[in-house]
Amino acid sequence: MKAAFIRATGPADVIEIGELPRPEIGEFGVLVRVRFSTVNPVDTYIRGGLVPFELPLPFVPGCDLAGLVEAVGPAVRRFRPGDRVWGSNQGLRGRQGTAAELAAVDERWLYPSPEGVPDEDLAAVALVGITAHLGLFRDAGLRSGETVFVSGGSGGVGSAVVQMARLSGARVVTTAGSPAKAETCKNLGADEVILYREQTVADRVRELCPGGVDVWYETLRQPDFMAAVPLLAPRGRMIVMAGRDATPAFPVGAFYTRDCRLHGFAMFNATPDDLLGCGEDIAGWMREGKLRANIDRVLPLERLAEAHRLQEESTVQLSGALAGKIVIRI
Repeated sequence: MKAAFIRATGPADVIEIGELPRPEIGEFGVLVRVRFSTVNPVDTYIRGGLVPFELPLPFVPGCDLAGLVEAVGPAVRRFRPGDRVWGSNQGLRGRQGTAAELAAVDERWLYPSPEGVPDEDLAAVALVGITAHLGLFRDAGLRSGETVFVSGGSGGVGSAVVQMARLSGARVVTTAGSPAKAETCKNLGADEVILYREQTVADRVRELCPGGVDVWYETLRQPDFMAAVPLLAPRGRMIVMAGRDATPAFPVGAFYTRDCRLHGFAMFNATPDDLLGCGEDIAGWMREGKLRANIDRVLPLERLAEAHRLQEESTVQLSGALAGKIVIRI
């Protein structure tokens, strides 16, 4: 099968395109003919050796997939050949990834594709949608009528947070780096968009949310707790899901005296049971047209190294080059 793979960790140039053996499936395995994968920040960290997973080499990167079931193991009950499926959490914790024509996936990590939703949209929403869902509902316990702030509402996770929070009846405040990205945020459902290059975010949040922010969903790799914590409402909750090397100062007094809570999580620690409800909600919302994929561009598998470089420029160097997901056509 044609695949993208690495033989050792390193810069994006270590990615090769070539032939690998057809993967084998176990008792509970599903062989998926992948139509679309994606590039996420964590994919670049793993490829670069920044996440200390022991990798099976040659290693195929990629967390997300959408495609068609080609074969199933003898104990598989949820799927059969010919079914459309989508999923995420591949390419993590020793599992091979999805940037290949075929992927062997445990059936617990897969979900039926909703009728009428394109495969590229399902791949684009997979990891970012599940991440947004876990933070908002499992950890923050978001309720209708609350106020949510999320950094970067036109980005991958940010765009999913904006939409899911709005679907839940929350008021949504977010940031954007340009008027065009601000318009994207508005179209996704944001009530207020702060142009962070032109306005001081903390001052503007204080004006827009005089009662404080109930759920602060932080997507930045360098969170500014000194600015953000005083903006939380009493019993406010903050979600942190990025910033592996960040060591920011933290205003303890402003935090504990108002009964606030801080939740940190990495999606690759989630169990299949954690993700099942996320997958069901996401599929339902997409089928009903209530949740939309936010795709920046679609690139062929042969340009995966370029896609990794672009993702790194946007995530690490904060170039602002991306306004959504990079989807990979297999």
